[in-house]
Amino acid sequence: METNTDQQVAKIELDGKIIELPVIIGTEDEKAVDISSLRAQTGYITLDKGFKNTGSCTSSITFLDGEKGILRYRGYPIEQLAEQASFLEVSYLILNGELPTQEQLSNWEDEIDHHTLVHEDMKRFFEAYPAQAHPMGILASMICSMSTFYPESQDPHRSKEAFQLSINRLIAKLPTLAAMVYKNAVRHPFMYPKNDLGYIENFMYMMWGMPTEDYTPSPVIAKALNKLLILHADHEQNCSASTVRIVGSSQANLYASISAGISALWGPLHGGANQAVIEMLEMIQNDGGDLDKWVAKAKDKEDPFRLMGFGHRVYKNFDPRATIIKQACDDILEELGINDPTLEIAKKLEEVALSDEYFKSRGLYPNVDFYSGIIYRAIGIPTEMFTVMFALGRLPGWIAQWKEMLDNGDPIGRPRQVYTGYNKRDFVPVSQR
Repeated sequence: METNTDQQVAKIELDGKIIELPVIIGTEDEKAVDISSLRAQTGYITLDKGFKNTGSCTSSITFLDGEKGILRYRGYPIEQLAEQASFLEVSYLILNGELPTQEQLSNWEDEIDHHTLVHEDMKRFFEAYPAQAHPMGILASMICSMSTFYPESQDPHRSKEAFQLSINRLIAKLPTLAAMVYKNAVRHPFMYPKNDLGYIENFMYMMWGMPTEDYTPSPVIAKALNKLLILHADHEQNCSASTVRIVGSSQANLYASISAGISALWGPLHGGANQAVIEMLEMIQNDGGDLDKWVAKAKDKEDPFRLMGFGHRVYKNFDPRATIIKQACDDILEELGINDPTLEIAKKLEEVALSDEYFKSRGLYPNVDFYSGIIYRAIGIPTEMFTVMFALGRLPGWIAQWKEMLDNGDPIGRPRQVYTGYNKRDFVPVSQR
């Protein structure tokens, strides 16, 4: 992103004085008014609750156009990457800016295989958590604690090789830790990584393998998970990515910053959306499965009920990720032949949303959270683990955002505010109150 070559400016009049602010134009013709000097020139700040209209940085990682349903990583359309690439290949692209050669990809895969084990002492942490501890709380804690096992990682200005080692460790160990979180919840023995398997297949083995049984990962499930992780790999300046950047802007180490991103992702308005989809479907099922009743409630403006997993705050017409994952969802349901009343309701609800003019006219199409929730339930991932799966996919994006923030020398994040509290008042001793 660079200043317009025509020196285009925006003019704003404040207190009888006209202030000129530079206009910034991105490579996809995105336009912004640079207000960096506004307060210095005028004493004014802008107020933008939730930062919905505020650009916090310039970035070359992901381009998103919600009106046109476009999502690209480093210029490559998500449709092509999801169909043709592996998750590690896409991770390399997001982190390095270019697709790897065959040699680079092989070396990258070898590096990841070399770091899949977690320190044995970390196994002891699981003993202290309650049986019903939420997986995201455990995962965030585990990632943050990794920095204590690698104290050299706490210097953000260490060598390029040392930084790459932290990246490799995170990409390699997050699936291991995620599987350990699951195994601990169901009180099954931990499974050590089996590095002759691929990245996705190894994760599946650690999740569902048992010491006394042979486990062969399903190619259909592995393919669907590969697509899901790619679709979630980055999504511009969302809540968790912004959290990673702002925590990292204090020069907190990479592990602490990623842990903060996991915590942000935990919220139901962010990564917890696919969990909310299944909870909604279960609620409809438990109410008797009368879908017409709940569709009518969704259409009633006076009714607080809202359909989860439909529409998107960024994509106004369709979610390109949902178009991709719908086929994988259909393949899995056909492959597994699952007889699940809740998933039957999901399929019927999908038909209604895609054909009913009320939903079509309002852009309330099934989004990626709707289909990912169905896939995770179908393959046996507990509902509370859904957001952990989201974190697995989003990890390379978080790391790339953190690295870009550091490389660009971005200042520490420090939003302003408009104060609305009391004016000055004098303290009164407690005996006189």
